[in-house]
Amino acid sequence: MQSKIKRLVPYLQVCVHIFALLPLLWLFYAVPKGLLGGDPVKELIHLLGLGGLRLLLLSLLITPLVKKFKLGPLIKLRRPLGLWCFTWVSLHFAAWMGLDLALMWGLIGEELVKRTYIVVGFIAWLILLALAITSIPILMRTMGKRWRQLHRGVYWVAVLACLHFYWSVKSGWVEPAVYAAIALVLLWPRKRNMVPW
Repeated sequence: MQSKIKRLVPYLQVCVHIFALLPLLWLFYAVPKGLLGGDPVKELIHLLGLGGLRLLLLSLLITPLVKKFKLGPLIKLRRPLGLWCFTWVSLHFAAWMGLDLALMWGLIGEELVKRTYIVVGFIAWLILLALAITSIPILMRTMGKRWRQLHRGVYWVAVLACLHFYWSVKSGWVEPAVYAAIALVLLWPRKRNMVPW
């Protein structure tokens, strides 16, 4: 069984890249074609953030699947899912700064200080940035145990992302609540590991 899964992993990694890239390409096609409704910038920012959250939750799902069904080789899917999550969230952040606020740095600074949901989202992005940088194999080896402690920060990214989502929506709490419930299910067994020391 393990050997079969191991042989499948490269194909599954390709599937992860396709799964993460194709919707992104569609979004870049949809914006100039006017397929995102009356407020395309707002919809683009929302969909980029939502895509990042989905990829984050999928990356958190890998470890329970590995442990439950003894599918060790699948652990190699965590890294590409995590890096694609960072990519989507970075584009979410860039679209907000570039398209919504037109790179007006004074206004961006004010928003980062004034609005709680933006502060929370920015902190989550900073943690993801640290995790993405330290996902380079040489840094993983150099950091040793500290790498594992740092990468437990992904659990807090999930918490912050759900808060950011809930506080950012003007109306309707059902969708953020669904994602928060999924995050809770994935994080509850890891609650002891959420403290990095």
